[in-house]
Amino acid sequence: MAAQIKLLLEIPEWIWSSMESAQYLRATQLYLLCCHLHSLLQLESSGSHYSPVLSRFPILVRQVAASGHFRSTILLESKSLLKGRAVSDQAIAEALASIMLLEDSSPRQALADFLLARKASIQQLLNQPHHGSGIKAQVCSLVELLATTLYQAYAVFYTPLEGQLPDPALSSGLLFTTLETGTAPAGKGVKVLNNEMKSGSWFKYLPSSVTDFQPVLRTLARPINQDHLRDTLLQWINMCKEDIKSGISSLLVYVKSLKGLAAIRDAVWELLTSESLSQHWGFVCQRLLEHPLSFWEDFLQQLFLDRLQALTKEGLDGISSSSKQLLVSALQELAARPAPGGQGRAVQFEYDIASFLWSEAPSDLLSDAAWVSVSNRSHLLKSGLSMKAQALTPCIQSFCGSLDSKLKIKLDDLLSYLPPEKNLKDSADPPTGSQLRNSAFDRYADASTVEESLREHCLSCVRYILSCVQSELKAAQDRLQSSSRYSPLDSNLNSVLFMARLCQSMGELCPNLKQCIMGKAGDHVTRETSRIGKKLGKGSSKAPEVNPAQARWQEVREELLKHSMEAYRIWSITVSKALVHRFTLTLHSDTAGSILATATNWEELEIQEETETGNSVTSKIRLPVQPSWYVQSLLFHLCQEVNRVGGHALPKVTQQELLKGFLDELIPAYNELASNKHNKQDSAFPMTQNRSLQLVFDLRYLTMILSARQEEGKTPRTQQDPRIQQVIEALESHIDPFDLDVFTPPLNRNLNRLSQRTSVLLGLLTGTEKMFTSRSTNVNSQEPYNILPLSSSQIRFGLLPLSMSSSQRAKSATRGSEVKKSQRAPVSAPRVEETFRPGNLFRQLASQEEEPAAPSLFKMGWLSSMTK
Repeated sequence: MAAQIKLLLEIPEWIWSSMESAQYLRATQLYLLCCHLHSLLQLESSGSHYSPVLSRFPILVRQVAASGHFRSTILLESKSLLKGRAVSDQAIAEALASIMLLEDSSPRQALADFLLARKASIQQLLNQPHHGSGIKAQVCSLVELLATTLYQAYAVFYTPLEGQLPDPALSSGLLFTTLETGTAPAGKGVKVLNNEMKSGSWFKYLPSSVTDFQPVLRTLARPINQDHLRDTLLQWINMCKEDIKSGISSLLVYVKSLKGLAAIRDAVWELLTSESLSQHWGFVCQRLLEHPLSFWEDFLQQLFLDRLQALTKEGLDGISSSSKQLLVSALQELAARPAPGGQGRAVQFEYDIASFLWSEAPSDLLSDAAWVSVSNRSHLLKSGLSMKAQALTPCIQSFCGSLDSKLKIKLDDLLSYLPPEKNLKDSADPPTGSQLRNSAFDRYADASTVEESLREHCLSCVRYILSCVQSELKAAQDRLQSSSRYSPLDSNLNSVLFMARLCQSMGELCPNLKQCIMGKAGDHVTRETSRIGKKLGKGSSKAPEVNPAQARWQEVREELLKHSMEAYRIWSITVSKALVHRFTLTLHSDTAGSILATATNWEELEIQEETETGNSVTSKIRLPVQPSWYVQSLLFHLCQEVNRVGGHALPKVTQQELLKGFLDELIPAYNELASNKHNKQDSAFPMTQNRSLQLVFDLRYLTMILSARQEEGKTPRTQQDPRIQQVIEALESHIDPFDLDVFTPPLNRNLNRLSQRTSVLLGLLTGTEKMFTSRSTNVNSQEPYNILPLSSSQIRFGLLPLSMSSSQRAKSATRGSEVKKSQRAPVSAPRVEETFRPGNLFRQLASQEEEPAAPSLFKMGWLSSMTK
């Protein structure tokens, strides 16, 4: 008895020592031995019976009371150990064995305890305070915990069936091995006091029931059926999946960039690809679940895509709202036009593009323009001259630059989620089997989805900006229609022009907009398309395939061009109506003073007529050689308005619509005048022959200037507008038919000569094709009029330096004889001095370089590079 009492007093210290070293199975065995000693010594007292040992040894009363707390403490610590991630398989098995011995539970209950502890550990991970980079560590810890749980479930609970070959590198059935060792009958297992009996001689006085004690389970610990193990694990995975999705979704809310998302994804990929987790993963999943399990595809991928789309939408919505604010701010600055010479010089340029074109700035030429050719320069670099050549004002550049910089930030952020540039070509191909074996999952499998998300949100951003432009255009158009006065300084009209130029240039000045819509391979597709286009130009009959992203980009450009054309149309209609309204008031003025005030110079011609007797009679006639002042003023103001808005950069369609709209507005004005004079012969100032002749001259001159330009490759129109012909016939009805026959030939010559004289002054209206005539038409001309000398080569710079290559010298030498032959016409042969006139050599070289098409100064490489 003394030995048993001594052992009873020693056991608590051994239990605490085992607890401190996390040997919970050893602590459980000692606790159960303590309970066995209590029963041997009859220390359990009841209400009717009191133990005689306790009466003799009062110290045992406290020991019995203290031993009652061991069970709850061991259970608490064992279940707490089950929640740990860095716990060995053997420690898990021993902790579960302790719980089973203390609670008399079955292996199935132990499996449930293990999975519940791991679920609690998952909840604890998800509910930790999260900030900054800690989210990546939390997600990785969660993935590691899930993977470790399955590995330990295999190691602790799985027992292979008969005929199944276990993996020699993996242990299995540790729980049953541990239970078998700790609860085996005497002589087969390890005794509880095996080590202690070697350290003291008094142990020999203990009875065999104490020295040979081993805990016993009330129920037999049968191995868990594999179907039950599979179903339980699948149920636990599905139960955890919902918690993980909601928890990680809450965590990812604190990730504010796609670069951060990519860092978390890459960290998960590196963790799952590590040898410790990936080496036996497929084997364990096949044994436990009978199918592979991918944490990324089944748990995380969709969560990351949802967050990516939310971040993309949030970013582009912010760009949309900021672009709207920028547009409204720019229009407000245009409305509050600063005084000339003030601080808002950029706003003044919006009112007068010509002042912007002829102003000098340090950025007009790039710093390396003298030694870097156009082919070697980035297409993103734009010089100030190229901006002026396209009439892109500083306000337009500022707006597009701001939009492009924001899109670039978003695009750079997105590129971190996509494959690296060097692997871009390989990412288009599916990964091979060896790549899949070496990788836990394909990190870039959703690259196309990511690019499509950016494309859709970027298209929504563009549509939103265009809707804002559309609403501003509608408001400006309403204000213009309600206003009875027109002024080039009208802020509404200049706002319309600003939005027209903005939509026209957004596609070119925002290269990152194209990149967002075209995707990461946009440049490659563009280069491939241009290469195919060159092949087609050489005679290939196969049409190039249209890339879907390229088609979307083309739709965006067409939508931008549509809004630009609509804005230009508002401007052209407003200008046409306003200028023609003033013109109509002067045209319909019937007072003699107003008619004399608008009269211009007439010429006096001598003509010879043959009488009935055959004699020749000389007579003098007077014909108009200039249009009326109000006609000249109308055309000059129209040309001035076109020049003010940058007419050289206006779309050809807009120019043609402007001229056509002007002509459509003028015809009713002349038609009304002709019909009124025809129906009211007794008016205050009747229609005289001279006035009719001047009106016919004016109308025909307006028709020549404002007629639509012929497009390249199309024959010129020979049929006149029937409305104009009707008005001219009505006006010619006031002229004597005999006089009209006499006046018509010299009148036509006057019209042609006037058109040539004014072709440069009104060049923005007439176009370059009307500025030049063939020299052969004037070879035999004896008219003493000083018509503007026109060059057939269209070269206006006569004193530019030239350097000829050897090939060009050879060309000039072989063609010299032909040039000399063409210059030997008897009437127009040039004098020897003319060959030394400034610019003559340049004109000859330019005419030699250009075969069928009109020569251009910008064929010269050094000069074209200056304007890029």
